[in-house]
Amino acid sequence: MWSVRKLADYLTSQAARPISVGRERLRQLLIKHQITFQRTKTWKESNDPQRDAKLARIEHVISHFPQPVFAFDEFGPLVIRPQAGADWVPKSHPRRLPANYHKLHGVQQFHGCYSVGADQLWGVVNRRKGAANTLAALKSIRRARPDGAPIYVILDNLSAHKGKRIRAWAARKKVELHRYLRWRNANARHPDVLAARRRERARIRSERQRRWGQPITRTA
Repeated sequence: MWSVRKLADYLTSQAARPISVGRERLRQLLIKHQITFQRTKTWKESNDPQRDAKLARIEHVISHFPQPVFAFDEFGPLVIRPQAGADWVPKSHPRRLPANYHKLHGVQQFHGCYSVGADQLWGVVNRRKGAANTLAALKSIRRARPDGAPIYVILDNLSAHKGKRIRAWAARKKVELHRYLRWRNANARHPDVLAARRRERARIRSERQRRWGQPITRTA
């Protein structure tokens, strides 16, 4: 993470044109030119007009009846790609990263099912996403509650999640689907949380080494 201290050190260390500036003066210059510290983000923001109503219902069910709540999502393979970070950019103009990338050699998708109440994750690896694989995963979730009571499944708005067959099956089997709320999907957040923790540990280690004049450790 580029703190004001780190940014000032970088300007001073430039061999071609070193710039010596104090942290407070640098902060004033950034404010003057409307440069703010922002997190990089993708364009995947929910524009569902019923988003707040769905979220309120999900929060109520998770808080009061967690046992019948499940989450479903697909996880693709590990790939080398830019990771969202943070930097100094013009105010109200965060840098953007593509939400998706071309996979030239095919992919495999882990179709993951997560039980919120039991804190249990299971799934299967398939060659591709699709309505048939989604329906198979939803059926495995339904089998996890064989009592026939209503269950609630949180998933994103992928087209493979909302076909006619899936909607008809869900209506017959008392499965309520909540789409367009990927960021509230506990299943989808598992890899994001782990990656965020790894980056935070690397940032703290880097700041400590810089503070005490130690050589910077290169991390993968």
